[in-house]
Amino acid sequence: MIKAIIFDFDGLILDTETHDYEVLQEIFQEHGSDLPMSVWGKVIGTAAGFEPFSYLEEQLQTKLDHNELTNTRKERFLKRMENEKPRAGVEAYITAAKELGLKIGLASSSDYKWITQHLKQIGLYDDFECIKTADDVKEVKPNPELYLQAATCLAVKPEECLAFEDSVNGSIAAKRAGMKCVIVPNKVTKSLLFEQYDHRLESMAEMELEQLIQKVSQ
Repeated sequence: MIKAIIFDFDGLILDTETHDYEVLQEIFQEHGSDLPMSVWGKVIGTAAGFEPFSYLEEQLQTKLDHNELTNTRKERFLKRMENEKPRAGVEAYITAAKELGLKIGLASSSDYKWITQHLKQIGLYDDFECIKTADDVKEVKPNPELYLQAATCLAVKPEECLAFEDSVNGSIAAKRAGMKCVIVPNKVTKSLLFEQYDHRLESMAEMELEQLIQKVSQ
């Protein structure tokens, strides 16, 4: 029986991932190069230590000003995010979860400051009973620890949780934790190969939460 839902953040609640990738791709192309999804896709939803501008240097075989590139990336990203809204169906799922008496948590490989500033900006911060981030664990996704800590925080068993993910690394983490997992890929991650999940949605607006829970519980 599902007693709690646990959301990822980046790319799932707020599509930061698509904007970040598109900004990087702009910068790469301005330098006559390309950041293939086969490379970038491996680091989405985790902390792999991948440095995009070091990778760009390798492709160009020349030294670049990392500080200048990082500032450009940040400025363009923040400009894109100014009016960004939650992905379709997110707010409806949160409302439905409350009506169904479900606990609501969040488990993200990003840090607490990043997540909370964006949640407050879109007015969803107070909806989460528990927020577990990279600050709480030694290893982020695909390690299951974030999800296990979130379940403990919500006082439920992992098998009583339904996780929502948009990345391959996140779905692996949720399944390793023993949870049901619904993937909702975004514009960037929809082309990636997902292998571990219970159901796939193009958008949370596609199916009502109660119906989805019934489907994954069969």
